[in-house]
Amino acid sequence: MKILHVLDHSLPLHSGYTFRTAAILREQRRLGWDTIHLTTPRHGAYGATEEMADGWTFFRTPMSTTWRSLIPGGRYFDEMRATEARLDAMIRLHQPDVLHPHSPVLNAIPAIKAGKRHGIPVVYEIRASWEDAAVDHGTTKEGSVRYRISRGLETWAVRNATEVTTICEGLKADILVRDIPESKVTVIPNAVDVEEFVYNAPPDESLRDSLGLRGAEVVGFAGSFYGYEGLDLLLDAVARLVGGHPALKVLLVGGGPKESELKAQAAALGLSERVIFTGRVPHADVARYYNLIDVLSYPRKSMRLTELVTPLKPLEAMAQGRMFVASAVGGHRELVAHEHTGFLFNAGDAANLADTIHHVLSHRELWPRIRTNARRFVESERTWRRSVARYQDVYARALAAVKR
Repeated sequence: MKILHVLDHSLPLHSGYTFRTAAILREQRRLGWDTIHLTTPRHGAYGATEEMADGWTFFRTPMSTTWRSLIPGGRYFDEMRATEARLDAMIRLHQPDVLHPHSPVLNAIPAIKAGKRHGIPVVYEIRASWEDAAVDHGTTKEGSVRYRISRGLETWAVRNATEVTTICEGLKADILVRDIPESKVTVIPNAVDVEEFVYNAPPDESLRDSLGLRGAEVVGFAGSFYGYEGLDLLLDAVARLVGGHPALKVLLVGGGPKESELKAQAAALGLSERVIFTGRVPHADVARYYNLIDVLSYPRKSMRLTELVTPLKPLEAMAQGRMFVASAVGGHRELVAHEHTGFLFNAGDAANLADTIHHVLSHRELWPRIRTNARRFVESERTWRRSVARYQDVYARALAAVKR
């Protein structure tokens, strides 16, 4: 079977999106399927129409703008027209059995149109709904005309795709309220390759010394500094904790739009000497920083995206045997069993976050049991091999629907 994946972006860029894609491709190849990989103009401007990254070939879509790009939202139509034209050429060349567009809906619409022309089933994978991603990145407001148009396009896509997959139960529920039959929607959950994560690895002492963390109790975060991640709440919580934890320090690994605001907040709270901003580090080195952190913190704020979507980071922490606290938003509750595989606190509540971190730091006798439970959970429930195997039934139904 030959599957043509249509992607927003890909390796060599690093993100949760690209890591999920790489895992899917690897496991599908292991199942004996042939995969072809096309990125849309949203990946970025590249001169070449083909690129090798980490051993994978990715086909690129060149972008040519028209007068539509001069009007609000018009660029999206130019992107979709370019993607559709590129898909037609790819289909003629590679003769795929299935088209598999992944979020956003700007990938799904041209794939659905091309699929209908060529008689190829379309499996649309929703990793986050486009309207909610726009809200959470501040480009539109919930309930606005643009939001309603975005949601309407998403609804059109899930109704017209042959099959729909998504990454968690929260997103599945949001799809079903659009009058989509449940039999058409399959959850392919986020997962990890447990073999890639060294369980309870010892810290790198030279790195600890270089960061000034010798003798410190360390709470931290690794990832992108977006507003919805709630890192401002973490700093507020730390300000409440320092009286009882004089050796407490914060390690923030990564960067993003909120970095300058977080640095200003740390200074205003008198925490500048306690908060270490490492900047972005190579993905291969992130585990070295993880291993310096006593308690990871995932203080996501409550909004539609965080209530619906399950992130990868807590699963990675579980696989590594790291202790963590996470806000009790829907995306975390779907992954974390409180006081069994991790610890949950009330979303948006800095005082409760401080209390939860204090509890975890003060009860280290609980750590071995929590770590063991968490590692067993990912080994038994959240491996990529187990998740990707679910595509077998999805593709079979899609092919049967168009009698291929």
